[in-house]
Amino acid sequence: MYERQPSRTALGAAGYRAAHQLLEGGKVFSDPLARTILGDGADAIIAGLSANPAQKGVRIFMAARSRFAEDCLGVAVSRGVRQAVVLGAGFDTFALRNPYSELGLRVFEVDHPATQAWKRKRLSEVGLAIPASLTFAAIDFESDDLGHGLRDAGFDPERPAFFIWLGVVPYLGRAAIAATLRYIASVPESEVVFDYSEPLENYPPERRAEIAALGAYTAEIGEPWLSHFDPDEIAQELRGYGFGNLEDLGLSQMAIRYLGAPADTPDSGPGGHVLRAARAP
Repeated sequence: MYERQPSRTALGAAGYRAAHQLLEGGKVFSDPLARTILGDGADAIIAGLSANPAQKGVRIFMAARSRFAEDCLGVAVSRGVRQAVVLGAGFDTFALRNPYSELGLRVFEVDHPATQAWKRKRLSEVGLAIPASLTFAAIDFESDDLGHGLRDAGFDPERPAFFIWLGVVPYLGRAAIAATLRYIASVPESEVVFDYSEPLENYPPERRAEIAALGAYTAEIGEPWLSHFDPDEIAQELRGYGFGNLEDLGLSQMAIRYLGAPADTPDSGPGGHVLRAARAP
């Protein structure tokens, strides 16, 4: 991301979530505020992200990763977790929809200062109030200390917490990713859901040009892909940080869980993943 510029990929992710509400009726992931937060440009953004039929796969992946994260958060709340941290929140609307606010769930939204300022301005423009259960923490993952920033915002690192970290990992360097995961693992009974992509060499030759073109696009707008992980590699790394309970969904597993695909659907090969990691007791 260019210095002092808000994230364009954050806007794109919000557009895909909104498009899913329109084109699939929110079948995988219901978000009644997804279109509202886009403001006056919502129709143009949705149209631009729906013109090519090939974009449907990205749209469903975006919906599935949010559904998985919020489903897992619901389970965590049922066992007593009352702190949720949305890392790289972008235009995510969970904190505005928080169905657990009456149970005392406090939500901390962490994002780059420029993107967070952009979001707060947009909320004011579209008339969406900031609930009392939401606290903003402006943090740059590459240069700021996540722990210090969260503590300054009122986060209690001695209490259990659930972290949602979507659409961020591919754009960070390995050192920033490792530092973030180590911090999350330092929080008692911590749990995190994040998504990641596999390296280009994992893809069959006939798909590499397509994936490379997507990477070239994000680089062109100033948000290049910096990190990819092989599934076995990220699992080993997470266990090294103390996460003992892992659940990794690839594209086929998402289709089985959220699209009604048969349980014996064959593995579709490399692609995007969404992963839940809980710290070992």
